[in-house]
Amino acid sequence: MKNFYLLTICFSVSFYMNSQNSEENSMKRGQAVYKNKCVSCHMANGKGIPRAFPPLAESDYLMSDVKRSIDILLNGLNGKITVNGVLYNGSMIPYKSSLSNKEIADVLNYIRNSWGNSGDFIKEKTIDIARKVKN
Repeated sequence: MKNFYLLTICFSVSFYMNSQNSEENSMKRGQAVYKNKCVSCHMANGKGIPRAFPPLAESDYLMSDVKRSIDILLNGLNGKITVNGVLYNGSMIPYKSSLSNKEIADVLNYIRNSWGNSGDFIKEKTIDIARKVKN
């Protein structure tokens, strides 16, 4: 019986460590995508440019609806949005043709867990499903 408990504990720790490692890797990959695709508008600190490009840091708009965030990365955005009480009227290009499902999940994981944001991690499969629903 001791072996069973020991095995269960080892498995649980291993699963937890793999999960943590996977999330850390996603954050690292996402940071690289962010630096390549997003930083010029949303800035390295995620605060954007006032009245031109909305903040991603502590963003009520971003964090309140994960499906909408996925849709924006896939299909872009045009028109008015209000972020943290400030009106923005602009556009963002779609990335469905230039980023893979994994890259979109990774960059969202980075954005949703940086600069004071705290969100659930998004899996590549979630992006795959969202991409299929829109097509």
